[in-house]
Amino acid sequence: MHRIGVKDTKNVSLLSSTISTIHQMLVSGQISASDLLRQCLQRADKTKSLNAFITLTEDMAINGSQESDKRYKSGHPLGVLDGIPIAFKDNICTKNVLTSCASKMLSNYRPPFSASVVQRLVDTNGSVMTGKTNMDEFAMGSGCVDGVFGPTINPWKSGLAFKVCDKQTQETVPFEDVPQNDWYVSGGSSGGSAVAVASGAVFAALSSDTGGSTRNPAARVGIVGYKPTYGLVSRYGLIPLTHSMDVIGVMARCVQDVAHVLAAIAGHDPLDSTTIDDKIALALNDDIDLSTLSVGIPDEYQCEGMSAEVIDTWRAVADMLSERGARVRSVSLPNTRHSIACYSVLNCCEVSSNFSCYDGIEFGFRADNSGPTLEEQYSKARHEAFSDTVKGRIFAGNYFLLRENYENYFERALKVRRLIANDFESVFDKQNVDLLLTPVTLTEAPLHSQWVTKDNRQQVSTEDYCTQPVNMAGLPAVSIPCKLSKNGLPISLQLIGKRLHDFHLLSIAKKLENILNFPVLVFDDNANTV
Repeated sequence: MHRIGVKDTKNVSLLSSTISTIHQMLVSGQISASDLLRQCLQRADKTKSLNAFITLTEDMAINGSQESDKRYKSGHPLGVLDGIPIAFKDNICTKNVLTSCASKMLSNYRPPFSASVVQRLVDTNGSVMTGKTNMDEFAMGSGCVDGVFGPTINPWKSGLAFKVCDKQTQETVPFEDVPQNDWYVSGGSSGGSAVAVASGAVFAALSSDTGGSTRNPAARVGIVGYKPTYGLVSRYGLIPLTHSMDVIGVMARCVQDVAHVLAAIAGHDPLDSTTIDDKIALALNDDIDLSTLSVGIPDEYQCEGMSAEVIDTWRAVADMLSERGARVRSVSLPNTRHSIACYSVLNCCEVSSNFSCYDGIEFGFRADNSGPTLEEQYSKARHEAFSDTVKGRIFAGNYFLLRENYENYFERALKVRRLIANDFESVFDKQNVDLLLTPVTLTEAPLHSQWVTKDNRQQVSTEDYCTQPVNMAGLPAVSIPCKLSKNGLPISLQLIGKRLHDFHLLSIAKKLENILNFPVLVFDDNANTV
């Protein structure tokens, strides 16, 4: 097994550098986009046991990097993201490339178009699409263990040649041996995107976030995960789970990298009626003064099952902000206690509606020998191609939407959702709070052997507790890694901001990131892996 000692002081590798640094190297000719891509593809191959990717788009990526090289040589790159390898979660449509949602139902689906975010990154900004990443089936999960392509494994303590390196001193932190015959959960549903970034196979990845699917895996693997304001980023081409809460998220190793990607994909899209026309600043403010901020600590977010280490980290960061002059105080979001139940009802209702298109006739997997009637064909296709988790949500949603149940479940959940949104509005607008500081997950990443003791529904109801309320309210939120647990695993916290104050929130997150100095996970390309 691979063990790193504290005296190992090798420099942080190229694939652990920031996008800004790589762009400068591309401009100066120190490295070519083709060589950068080759290193990323090699890293993806060396870490393939983590199962981050469903599809590697090697030929497309090579062509894209060669076109990028031409632009750099001519002195006309398309911007800071030109030539930067990026991955997309496998529920984001990519033209003529498998987009499966990690489900048998879409096991042969190759869309005839690309999502707007793909076009903006690849066509407009010159990013290089390296591959499509693994996920929980149809984004229903919080562990990235429930897709048809198998689980995605957390790179921390994975048995591969990773080391934990201090970004300032470049000295390595002691890394304990991996557990025998077990591994740590990567978080979900966007675990593949998170691991692709954390392992160095790509510099950024797009994900989706319905109840925490960007922030949860980012927290598990020690990177930055951003959920934008609902409507800031087009969802055209995102295969829907829950229309009223789905957003496309951004993952990267640092806040500045997230900001680069977000600036490229944000803005109104005529193909998505939910995108906003508001004009907002698309750049970070490096002059943020923490002493001018009012930070709220929601009482209700300290819940049953939250580990002492998470609570201690939460308290320590709050104290640190206070010591730097921020006004830190307790606030109340009283309807948080109803949020997970409300979220679950609305999620199932929208799933039952959205998934009616998967009938095996017009769309999706078609079963063999399904019988002579249309009803039998529908039934067999959905029975064979959907997992029990997906079928369970459809059944629950259909129940909630029955005429005799509609008012008691669906309409009541909508009313509670309004109360949850009102809680946030009250704290931000009436109590003049600038941002909220909360946990992301209740614990560090659990071992898989611990994870499987609960079913998908139980896991989601626990894992989404701190993350899904902002989806209900449509607010921006970011997960930033803060410290290593006693077990040597990342612990992250969440910053929640006001609607459309996305880059202000990211500016604060960058300031906090610089203070916390969370170490970077570096892969030793010269080591033998197991």
